[in-house]
Amino acid sequence: MLTFNRRTRVFMYKEPTDMRASYDTLFEKIKTQLAGDPLSGHLFVFVNPKRTSCKCMYYDGTGLVLICKRLEERKFSKANPLYTNELTLTSAEFSLFFEGADLVKSGNQFR
Repeated sequence: MLTFNRRTRVFMYKEPTDMRASYDTLFEKIKTQLAGDPLSGHLFVFVNPKRTSCKCMYYDGTGLVLICKRLEERKFSKANPLYTNELTLTSAEFSLFFEGADLVKSGNQFR
């Protein structure tokens, strides 16, 4: 289980990502396309095109950590494609997302 402090932010990468991507590829996507700092300690989330797998990357102070999850029966919630701003989640929203909850049908405005 991931634990967050109050300053940890969760950033979603909106475009589908090839799950073969490694540390270096994801590091570059964070820097160039999310305009984020991969060494900030924040969590960066990437989802594959079928929305069955995701990778989460963060820096824990000693190195980059990569967490992968594949859902067997459900799909990860889809981000609103019309939302043009930076997409961030609260720790509670991320917990629901990571468990495979449908954030759109649950009434949450997942943007």
